[in-house]
Amino acid sequence: MPASIFFDASVLLYILSEEDPRSSIAGDLLLDGGTISVQVLNEFANVARRKLKMDWDEIERALDAIRRLCAPVMPVTVSMHEAGLQIARRYQFQFYDSIIVAAALESGAEILFTEDLQHGQVIDGLIIKNPFRSITL
Repeated sequence: MPASIFFDASVLLYILSEEDPRSSIAGDLLLDGGTISVQVLNEFANVARRKLKMDWDEIERALDAIRRLCAPVMPVTVSMHEAGLQIARRYQFQFYDSIIVAAALESGAEILFTEDLQHGQVIDGLIIKNPFRSITL
């Protein structure tokens, strides 16, 4: 049985960059499915608009595809917020990274794919993995 996966927006954004070697890795991972939270959708939309200068129609199409592959999307809850505060305090993570970890833990994921945290770190049984670690740019 494959491990349950949670995606951070930092990984999913690479599906938008066809010329980047990380794009195919992100696309393959996403096609296998996984879990995300509303925060991941929000961060994806923000970066797609602000940094990648995508129009809203393009963003909405990308988000729709992601939501279909990662259904159901987890809401951000008060308990997730409170767990995120404790994770930030305990591990000295940025707060929004801590909310992602809290969401992954609450979803029951075994692996969190992200570029933003230390590869191989284990948090309450959740393994942090950078799927692009072997790529040299």
